[in-house]
Amino acid sequence: MKIIRITTVPISLYLLLKGQLKYLSKHFNITAISSPGELLDKVAERENIRVVGIEIKREISILNDLFSLYKLYLFFKKEKPDLVHSFTPKSSMLSMLAAWLANVPHRYYSVTGLRFEGCTGMLRWVLVNMERLSCYFATKVIPEGNGVKEKLIHNAITKKPLHTILNGSINGIDLEYFSKKEYSENYRKKLNINDNDVVFCFVGRLVGDKGINELIQAFHILNNNHPNSKLLLVGSFENDLDPLQQESYQLLNFNKSILQVGFQEDIRPYLNSSDIFVFPSYREGFPNVVLQAGAMELPCIVTDINGCNEIINNGINGIIIPSKNTETLYLAMIELLENSDKRSRMSKVARNMIETRFDQKLLWEALLREYQTLEKKCTTIPQKG
Repeated sequence: MKIIRITTVPISLYLLLKGQLKYLSKHFNITAISSPGELLDKVAERENIRVVGIEIKREISILNDLFSLYKLYLFFKKEKPDLVHSFTPKSSMLSMLAAWLANVPHRYYSVTGLRFEGCTGMLRWVLVNMERLSCYFATKVIPEGNGVKEKLIHNAITKKPLHTILNGSINGIDLEYFSKKEYSENYRKKLNINDNDVVFCFVGRLVGDKGINELIQAFHILNNNHPNSKLLLVGSFENDLDPLQQESYQLLNFNKSILQVGFQEDIRPYLNSSDIFVFPSYREGFPNVVLQAGAMELPCIVTDINGCNEIINNGINGIIIPSKNTETLYLAMIELLENSDKRSRMSKVARNMIETRFDQKLLWEALLREYQTLEKKCTTIPQKG
């Protein structure tokens, strides 16, 4: 069976689907598509699959989007794949439509996040209808988690049957890779972190939508009274798409207890250098980084949003708080900073709660079974729409 997996930018293939494409390529003819770049070439080498670069802009750009749609249509028409499977919003809308036009028999859309959440007015209307189009042209819609599923139903995005793969997540968690027992290196000395310091860690894009403004403000207040606290930020800024508030940039420059290390391909030493993971995002599909932090035995402070509230059991392996609320974030941070016993209890159960629900190997096997079931149907071409 010939399968095309597609995303908007190569970093999604490189980070979010690590190992999965190689696993599936042992059973199927796999091609991966995203915007071209060095990372796409690395995906080809690491996963041992064919890759194709087709430029897809992340932002809405009508002329560029029409050109990308045309290129995708031509490619699908030429390749005649049995299945096109996409999982990021922009690439999904374009690839589902292009695959429908090219009469690709099976078109899967894995919904990993809903961009319209938090938006208002005309932008929300546009984004909602983009999701509706993606789902309409798909033959199967797979929400990444139950929270995404509920939002799809609540917002009347699609009437198609909705089922997650296993317990949710796009790729599960590599429990051998993210393991304190297997990986002991940390960078506390390298980062000038003292033994008695309590380190909060965030991993992700440093943008407003991830709750970074609230995190910086909450930590600055906390740090004034607890100078032994540190905030470790692992990720890059996106000033063109979602810049931080000016006050946040000023605090980043002023507060020497906020440590910035930029984007890191291997985040394990930073998780291993930390005591508490903080993820105050406004919206997610199913955040891999919370799985990774849990596997590294970190208690997590997360917002009450899709995915996060499916990974974290409030009061057991972390604390769940409302999004966009600096005060409740501060209170949760101070609670875990001052209560080492509570941190320790949460740490002891954190990994087991990930192991039992989100083991990567189990998710890959479930996805393989899904594809194998589809393989038996490839002689039947569904009607368009």
